[in-house]
Amino acid sequence: MQSLVKLSDRLFYLPPYQKTDRPILAAVVGDHYTLLIDAGNSSSHANLFKKQLASYHITGDMLALTHWHWDHVFGLCEMNMPSIANSITYDKIKELQELSWEDKQLDERVEAGIEIPFCADAIKLELGSKREVIIPDPTILFEKQIKLNIGGVTCIIEHVGGDHSSDSNLIYIEEEKALFLGDCLYANMYAEKWHYTIEKMNKLLEKIEGYDATYFFLSHHPAPLTKDEFSSFVSLLKTSAELTKKHKGKLEEITAEMSSIFGRELTEDDLEIIEYFVNGFEQT
Repeated sequence: MQSLVKLSDRLFYLPPYQKTDRPILAAVVGDHYTLLIDAGNSSSHANLFKKQLASYHITGDMLALTHWHWDHVFGLCEMNMPSIANSITYDKIKELQELSWEDKQLDERVEAGIEIPFCADAIKLELGSKREVIIPDPTILFEKQIKLNIGGVTCIIEHVGGDHSSDSNLIYIEEEKALFLGDCLYANMYAEKWHYTIEKMNKLLEKIEGYDATYFFLSHHPAPLTKDEFSSFVSLLKTSAELTKKHKGKLEEITAEMSSIFGRELTEDDLEIIEYFVNGFEQT
């Protein structure tokens, strides 16, 4: 079972759980309201979060969605509070509401290439055999950015897009210098080959670097990254993008030069990111 982490008097988060693809859930505690970040991948996930918050006498008042993917919205009904989303997320949730999540329909969507096998397996494991999925409409819609004053704390929610999902938002907690990035820096998984594209990545990193943050939350990373750790990750992404363009997607040339630049052998994570950029380059 995941355990709630108190980062400060204002900031709490429940770490992810890889086996059933549970993302980080977070609470930002203001003097007047508490903002929750993401709804979880099931009623069980949402209830676990609420129960652990209650042990600190914290109750959520509103909830911000980072994007539409199942693992971030399936717990929305259980959260039972006003939710904030951009208009693209709203439209995607309307599509999800029409789908069946039983084995037969899930397997058919996997076979058709509409659903990701990993996600289908995680849904079956997380929800068990009885799958009543109710996803309410988001309550408050915005286009580019919305700013919340929850009492002594300012929360900025900005639509940034990216390869992983075109509706991705980041959420910046100004006084805590905490930046929640959802899944926006992950690859596009709804494709034959998982990939990054150079143009989208560069635009996304430019937006992210406009925020002065100390803590960086990626939804499926076990703990927030420090400023130095995030800078290293950004350097890897930028270098991979630059070398992919320079070497026109030639994997061996990219890896050789990157190893030389970093002065070390490349890790499996390094090679995976390079591969995503190469896959994206091949599609352009």
